[in-house]
Amino acid sequence: MKVTVLSKQEAAERTVRALWLDETTTDAFSAEALSALLRRAASFLCPSTPRRLVDAVLEALSPLDESRLFARPQVAAQLDLLVSIGDLIELPHRGDRKGRQIYLAPPSFVEKALGQYLLLGVRPNGAPLVNESLGAGIQHEGHTRSLKLDAQLAPARLRAAGLHEIPLNHWLKRPRTDQAAAVVTVMRQRLDGAGESGEVGGLKIIDTAASVLYYRGRWRQLASSDSGDFVARRSQAYGADLWCFVRVEHGVPRALVDLPVDDLAAAGCDEAWHTQAAIDALAGTPQVMYIRPAPGTSGDRCLDLFSPVPGWAQRYLELVGIPVPQARGALVSYRVPMSAIGQVRAFFTDMLWMHVREEGGVA
Repeated sequence: MKVTVLSKQEAAERTVRALWLDETTTDAFSAEALSALLRRAASFLCPSTPRRLVDAVLEALSPLDESRLFARPQVAAQLDLLVSIGDLIELPHRGDRKGRQIYLAPPSFVEKALGQYLLLGVRPNGAPLVNESLGAGIQHEGHTRSLKLDAQLAPARLRAAGLHEIPLNHWLKRPRTDQAAAVVTVMRQRLDGAGESGEVGGLKIIDTAASVLYYRGRWRQLASSDSGDFVARRSQAYGADLWCFVRVEHGVPRALVDLPVDDLAAAGCDEAWHTQAAIDALAGTPQVMYIRPAPGTSGDRCLDLFSPVPGWAQRYLELVGIPVPQARGALVSYRVPMSAIGQVRAFFTDMLWMHVREEGGVA
């Protein structure tokens, strides 16, 4: 057997081809490739902890990453997106509300618009989601996979390929519209009813005073001067850090509730990010959406988000827009038709109390 030595560039190109992506337009460190790698790792490893899936992708790509193009936070953020849209499912581990496991979502499709279908789910053991005839038409955009098909024939073809249809309203799972104060009040009432937390290991909080334009920079360790209620994460012996809401007095945790609370089948980050958006709005520094002209188009707009949003808001973005490479400083960016901008603006100001800025800068 002949052994061929590949350069790192050649190995990266073969990796992209093995993921059924186009190596001429996609590299191994793109959002499309990272998403495909996470789906593939999940197909072999799930049920799995989030950390194990991220580790598997890091281990696979690290030998090819000469320029250190990515790190754990980027891969973990991509995994969050796959959970948010429904490619993967995060659930309590065997009834343990603290431990969380990632499971494969069943092969499914959602009709975004007439003739446009979002593909969801992962098959075990690396099997393709659909047959070859359908697979050739899949469009990979960011963390999403979609198909354009004849609207009359599409449902039957997709069902014949083993996918089941998810009704749009069921997939969106939009919560009721609340005032920011109401959301924070409910969370604080839960802390009022919680017992003494005792010592909390590895606690990090989101600093409300830090800029809403740099999400990663908002996370920090507790300081002795901290007092108040904070969205936080705490470490555990095994698995990913747990999301929680914590009451602190002079740098000492006094009460704590683990998230999620309302729906144990939901991801803890959904309640955390919803709560943080409400806290920021009440503090007079609401989170920001930036709207700018989409390059290369005559009428579309790009939306830039600088803070992560709950899964239901993420799914809404998938419905109205297409993920594109994020602008500098943004966490995610989407291209949206001009005709949908008013609807999008209303959604994010009503549901997450965001401040919308037009072209002209975000500083």
